[in-house]
Amino acid sequence: MTPTSEPTRPDAADDDTVLATLRPSAARRWMGVGALGILGALLLGLALAPEVAVLWRLALAAGAVLTARMAMTMERATRRGLVLTPGDLREEGEGGEILARLSDVRRVDRSAFALKPSNGFVMLLADPAPRAYRPGLWWRIGRRVAVGGVLSGSETRGLADSIAVKIADTGDGPRG
Repeated sequence: MTPTSEPTRPDAADDDTVLATLRPSAARRWMGVGALGILGALLLGLALAPEVAVLWRLALAAGAVLTARMAMTMERATRRGLVLTPGDLREEGEGGEILARLSDVRRVDRSAFALKPSNGFVMLLADPAPRAYRPGLWWRIGRRVAVGGVLSGSETRGLADSIAVKIADTGDGPRG
């Protein structure tokens, strides 16, 4: 999590003020993409083996194609980082998708048994949001938004804590 060096005005309450930025490192990105690429190559190799039945060849070849597509999607998705603003958590850059509005976040869960990506956390929202998936970075299904994957564990921990403090300060935290 990289704090920005932009000065903030005390009277600025706009949602464009960047509080924190989280970007995957190049090594983590390529390790994830490479792992998927190797899996795709292995599946293709098995599909081309002469002793494999025809139906298995088709299934393995389809798996290889899907895995290669997933690797390309992960490479594109992890080019962007995530940005925390006073009002939301969003993808970095022009036209970046909003993962969740902080006013809609009810709880941040980093526990070991939470359904979350590796090195990540999950936010539970008050209202369901449209499904979205950026392999290796984040996903959103219903009331859950999960962040993690190829991101650094210490940086996502800091981001999760920042969001938890922010929702606790605004009184929008957990409701029993």
